[in-house]
Amino acid sequence: MEYAALITAFTTLFVIIDPPGLAPLFLALTQGMSAPQRRAIAIRASLVAIGILLGFGLFGEALLGFIGISMPAFRVAGGVLLFLTALDMLFERRQKRREDTAEEEEAEPDHDPSVFPLAVPLIAGPGAIATMILLVGQTEGALGFAALVAVLLAVMAINFAFFMASGLIERALGKTGINVITRLLGMLLAALAVQFILDGLRSFGFAA
Repeated sequence: MEYAALITAFTTLFVIIDPPGLAPLFLALTQGMSAPQRRAIAIRASLVAIGILLGFGLFGEALLGFIGISMPAFRVAGGVLLFLTALDMLFERRQKRREDTAEEEEAEPDHDPSVFPLAVPLIAGPGAIATMILLVGQTEGALGFAALVAVLLAVMAINFAFFMASGLIERALGKTGINVITRLLGMLLAALAVQFILDGLRSFGFAA
């Protein structure tokens, strides 16, 4: 890939994945967790998202076509799942589940958002997947693909750095501030989920 193409690929992926916008969502989804737990979740989410984006970049179009799933249908499904997560954030269902299982000190955490919704659909959402499919289609040869992989890893490294900085945000806001932000972000997530669904339906001609 040429230098200008690398810059374009980096900018596109950065805007689509939106690390600054994901940081507060990561904070809300990992509320009350320790720093090691957050680090482990951030690592898992990043690795899963990288694997998904690379996999779809290489085989996405063929795979979706083979099993009869369109990108609009994928977007609608992601929107529905994201909306359910937004309801959990709005009504503190995750916190109640934690309290119900808090009898054992060393019990496993009852909520791990690393795969869903962090890796999918927040990081590797329909937009990022479609972008990877498009960018891979524009590359030439193994060298071009390797350059694109390097660009993706750079964006994901920045995203991971934003995730790790979320603890500073939590200490600055305190428990009350985090609770308020969690509700607000739940509303934003619900709106984002509805937008995903509308975008998918629009592609089928069901929405204006």
